[in-house]
Amino acid sequence: MSTVAPATGTAGAATSTRRPGRGGDGVDPSRAAVRRRRWWKEVGWRHVVGIIAVVYALVPVVYLLSASVNPIGSVVSTDLFPTRVSLGNYADLFNNPSRPFARWFLNTLVIAVVVVVAQLFASSLAAYAFSRFRFTGRRGGLLTLLLIQLFPQFLAAVALYQMFTGIGEVAPAIGLDTLPGYILVMMGGALGQVWLIKGFFDSIPVELDEAAKIDGAGHAQVFFQVILPLVRPILATTGLLVFVGVFGEFILASIFLRETEIKTVAVGLYGVLDADRSNNLGWFAAASVIVSIPVVLLFQYLQKYIVGGITAGAVKG
Repeated sequence: MSTVAPATGTAGAATSTRRPGRGGDGVDPSRAAVRRRRWWKEVGWRHVVGIIAVVYALVPVVYLLSASVNPIGSVVSTDLFPTRVSLGNYADLFNNPSRPFARWFLNTLVIAVVVVVAQLFASSLAAYAFSRFRFTGRRGGLLTLLLIQLFPQFLAAVALYQMFTGIGEVAPAIGLDTLPGYILVMMGGALGQVWLIKGFFDSIPVELDEAAKIDGAGHAQVFFQVILPLVRPILATTGLLVFVGVFGEFILASIFLRETEIKTVAVGLYGVLDADRSNNLGWFAAASVIVSIPVVLLFQYLQKYIVGGITAGAVKG
């Protein structure tokens, strides 16, 4: 009598291979829930905080852009998202002689560039001396610089005003209501970046200086040809900080620059907005968008030096 063997795969297919307590994909639901809770506890909440921070930061920017393209240009008619779009406010920036925005913008760029170059040069020289040399008064000088930085510059506004009033009587070219005079005022903080740059200088091995001196290099050659190429990251960082600070400085500029043609952007825009806070919003917003472009471009350009400058400088050195 013959027996029939069961077909291969039919009985096996009928038998369940899933283990007790697991899902259809073989993953324990309890373990998956634990992993989700752990991800939320360690990483997930940070995404939520980051999204909230981004939204919080972008709302004023979106409102500013909306106001800049609003043809009416008033506070009442401006919403977060524009219903009507016009570039009339941008065109009006350069067509109104009573509001010489282009002149204000150029004045601010010239002042910022001159002050940044002078401050970086003076602070770098001082930082090199404090980092590499040992002399009497070194510690006292560093502490004095730190103490001076604790007080904002506008505390000396009255003294500076009287000083440059007297200077203007002798040399009108560098007195009140002159760009060179205001640049000299801003140069009062020429050594304001010494501590930051000195800390970076201290991280560079002294053996590089000694090797250069053995090859016959002097202090100037060591500074310009050996040290400066290696400290580009801190120079980029401090230069960006100085540029942003000078670009948006208002208190001293409003005191020393009163003539319309020599005002900076901050003083000029404030004067326009203060004249009519409701109807000048569109013009003010358009000017603010244009003013922000150099700062954003400079930051994007200097990012490569801030992030990778130290590595590239060390390899080339």
